[in-house]
Amino acid sequence: MVGSTTAERGERKRESSGPPPVRRFGRRRLRLIIASAVVLMFLGSGAFWLLYGSDLVRVERVSVSGTGVLTPAQVREAADVPLGEQLISVDTEAIEARLAKALPRIDTVDVIRSWPHEITLKVTERTPVLLIHQAGKFIEVDDEGVRFATVSKAPEGVAQLKLEASASGSTAASLRRFGEDRLTREAVRVAGALPDSVARATRSVKVRSYDDISLELADGRTVDWGSSEKNARKGRTLTALMKAEPRARHFDVSVPTAPASSGS
Repeated sequence: MVGSTTAERGERKRESSGPPPVRRFGRRRLRLIIASAVVLMFLGSGAFWLLYGSDLVRVERVSVSGTGVLTPAQVREAADVPLGEQLISVDTEAIEARLAKALPRIDTVDVIRSWPHEITLKVTERTPVLLIHQAGKFIEVDDEGVRFATVSKAPEGVAQLKLEASASGSTAASLRRFGEDRLTREAVRVAGALPDSVARATRSVKVRSYDDISLELADGRTVDWGSSEKNARKGRTLTALMKAEPRARHFDVSVPTAPASSGS
């Protein structure tokens, strides 16, 4: 037993000689980290050169989508995208600012880098909901009240504003209290909330006071709308009332819980 024990101790001593396994593993791990860092450095340098120094990713063309009244050529000219510049260096916010200043008809624009050689401009134009007749021309106003364009011919299917409030008479108090600009904004709110079928048929939006707004339809029918409050509910009520009373010539939804119609 004693001899066997001494031999075993010698064997264990021989097995334990040399560097510990943990230390050998640590050196391998260090070499791996250094090698990985070198590879990443070269990859990073290559990517930096590709994006900022190479001719492979420069702006060569500008594409435009989403235009209706505007033309792609107008948008490209106003955007003034720097052809030949590195795609990564193009200032997209500056392009958006130039377009907003030069073409107020544009509501929003997405400036997208389309690798490797293209800038894409996705345009959304403002849609007029009301026209203001002034000096023989028409000012287009969108549903946010932005007056974004003046045109010589009225677009089809867009109602005209008729501001009938005056400085004297029954409408004078409303005009003094709210002012012409506020009353115009109220008309815009009504026009922007009309159901599509009604909006297409509306010839004009009349404003006599804050709570006396009415519609004139193309076929001669009229609608008392009241104020611009509860617009969505009034629109639903008017649509249902027109279906229920197709021969009626006048509708009143100023109180949407108690609508009325008359005439035939």
